[in-house]
Amino acid sequence: MHVTILERSQHLLAKVLVSGGGRCNCTNSFRDVRDLSAVYPRGYRLLKRLFRVFDYHDAYQWFESRGVRLVTQDDQCVFPAAQDSHVIANCFLAEARRHHIEICTGVRIASLDELSGYDFVAITTGGQPQLKGLEWIQGHEVEPPVPSLFTLSIADEALRALMGTVVEPTAVAIPGTKLRAEGPLLITHWGVSGPAVLKLSSYAARHLHDCQYQAPLSVNWTACKEDEVRQTLTELRAANAQKLLTTVRPFDLPGRLWTYLVEKTLGQRGRSPWGSLNQKELNRLVNALCNDTYQTAGRAAFKDEFVTCGGIALSAVNPSTLESRHRPHLYFAGEVLDIDGITGGFNFQAAWTTAYTVATAISREATSICCDTVANPRNAHGLDDV
Repeated sequence: MHVTILERSQHLLAKVLVSGGGRCNCTNSFRDVRDLSAVYPRGYRLLKRLFRVFDYHDAYQWFESRGVRLVTQDDQCVFPAAQDSHVIANCFLAEARRHHIEICTGVRIASLDELSGYDFVAITTGGQPQLKGLEWIQGHEVEPPVPSLFTLSIADEALRALMGTVVEPTAVAIPGTKLRAEGPLLITHWGVSGPAVLKLSSYAARHLHDCQYQAPLSVNWTACKEDEVRQTLTELRAANAQKLLTTVRPFDLPGRLWTYLVEKTLGQRGRSPWGSLNQKELNRLVNALCNDTYQTAGRAAFKDEFVTCGGIALSAVNPSTLESRHRPHLYFAGEVLDIDGITGGFNFQAAWTTAYTVATAISREATSICCDTVANPRNAHGLDDV
């Protein structure tokens, strides 16, 4: 059986090379994942099924058995020990050479009919930012693609002046919805970024798209409940009565952020000592820490790991093989399907799992056809290409 890769660009694995800041966060340990829906807003039911055959343990072993040593960070993200995405790309290219796979670059496919000369076809074109990018895959149900995993612009200049400030942990949410995420938050010169914001953007991909990325954003700078924050501030007031508000920081908040919140909330009173803080003012600080609300003013593409929500509808494929329900011997794998995850190596794991599923299904079907051809020469398929 002969295998050919048709690549539109001049270079293979470009997304692998730029991912993770050039280090390639190739999977996740899933140690802290209790529910797949928390890391795969779309496609978690299908992946739960497919993980029974090939999951993150299998992916880890696959790379290491081919000489790519991996390391797991404290946040459970998995990277090559070399901290270089070229190690992952070179592994794939070496496997292609070992199996004598033909690679053709600069090939643009405009219609499925152009692939009719192949016995089996696997489409792994990745996410498409616009619906027209999927129009060539005729006859399949499609979930309209919209951006996922992006940072948010904030118009508040005073907040943006704190650029470079990292706060951990935080909880971010969209008021009036159940959309919420936790994790570190980074204040940037355009707004907010970091794992908490990226996770929220994934959960809220369609909601934010429908709002044209103009929506309220609530930030809990402590990730704690209001009662706990109120108790902490009450204790600080009692223990630091003579000290200025801005010099005693609750929850180890960065100094610039705490000063900003105090001055924004209390104005000139923010220069007073803790002991002069009345209950109404304390409650206002509690609200500033737990429910600090901003208006988003658009999104910024997360260039290194930009992901799209949407693609070929999962109802259009066989859930066991990912073969098209509308066109025999046509398969889909990776982000071209309506599967996407939050940041942390989850999207690559979905790609490895769906690719393994498709490769196994094609191999099984091709073997079955070959055996049938040997047993019944009159049914010869002339099976040559994938």
